[in-house]
Amino acid sequence: MSVLDLFRLDGQVALVSGAAHGMGSAVALALAEAGADVATLYHRTPITTTQESIQAVGRKCLALHCDLRKATVGDLHVVVDHVLAEMGRLDILVNNAGIIRRAPAAETSEADWDDVMQINLKSVFFLSQAAVKAMIPQRRGKIIQISSVLGMQGGILVPAYAASKHAALGLTRAMSTEWASLGINVNAIALGYMETELTSAIRGDPERSATLLARIPVGHYGKPTDIQGAVVFLASAASEYMHGSVVVLDGGWLAR
Repeated sequence: MSVLDLFRLDGQVALVSGAAHGMGSAVALALAEAGADVATLYHRTPITTTQESIQAVGRKCLALHCDLRKATVGDLHVVVDHVLAEMGRLDILVNNAGIIRRAPAAETSEADWDDVMQINLKSVFFLSQAAVKAMIPQRRGKIIQISSVLGMQGGILVPAYAASKHAALGLTRAMSTEWASLGINVNAIALGYMETELTSAIRGDPERSATLLARIPVGHYGKPTDIQGAVVFLASAASEYMHGSVVVLDGGWLAR
């Protein structure tokens, strides 16, 4: 077997949350190009473009509507049941969906706090819980959390987001220690400042944007496609001995 064969995902099924556009769409397409059929979760934005891109590379795409802000634990288990019923198995889960609310800590509302924690933390845990129950009988599975460098830093004006991303990395480590012996890998990717909807407000502020770019050693924001290689690696047999790890993709932000 060639080392490149370790990165193939042929015959596998992936589930990606927040896959309608941006980072999630890039992740879903990368998994499809590596050989996986992909189930995609979306909320507001129609997922037509992502679905067409996946089908264009010869893979199946199941589009599932789910409002993670309102989803109950039962709803998330139903999502996984639907994937199993339509696609026969589940090998890979990418918890990509996330939101951010910007406000000083002294002024952050309970509603904003609850929304961020619901999507960035609660849904991550319970969707992972539902997925792992499908993976355990296979004695194999890959769960990937899309986190942030703000899971390691405090940030500015994003207390709920920073707290949720710190917690998501803690969950990654906790779940990995329980599930490693069952053949399940749980790892995370900590992103820096990427060209996505979450950073649109910052990128649209010339002064703030210039300050950020001056601190990023590579000198520019990351693109959604920059995450594709890391996701395929963590989803594949090439990362079989990685458990509870955090892969940083930040243009050198944390190294500075």
